[in-house]
Amino acid sequence: MLHFSNKLTRAELAWEFASVFDELDVDQINEVLAKNVPLETLEFFACYAQDLARTQGVSRETERSLPNLLLLGYLLRVLEERLIGDTEPLDG
Repeated sequence: MLHFSNKLTRAELAWEFASVFDELDVDQINEVLAKNVPLETLEFFACYAQDLARTQGVSRETERSLPNLLLLGYLLRVLEERLIGDTEPLDG
């Protein structure tokens, strides 16, 4: 679980986020997405991942994972902004 008494590095925050996210069930994940990611952003990730995979010769299996990876990065950035704001970057 996240402990905020000490300043986290970006890597520590990412690992904590991944750990918490891994424990969520599908309904909880959908709730997180609905509250934090505009529909247009979800659509963008899907299209961008498809274009990226096509231009870079990415395997079909990897292509299916790209939108989720982009989305996780986006959610992590949203979390960073909410925890520290834009004025104080995390270490690491």
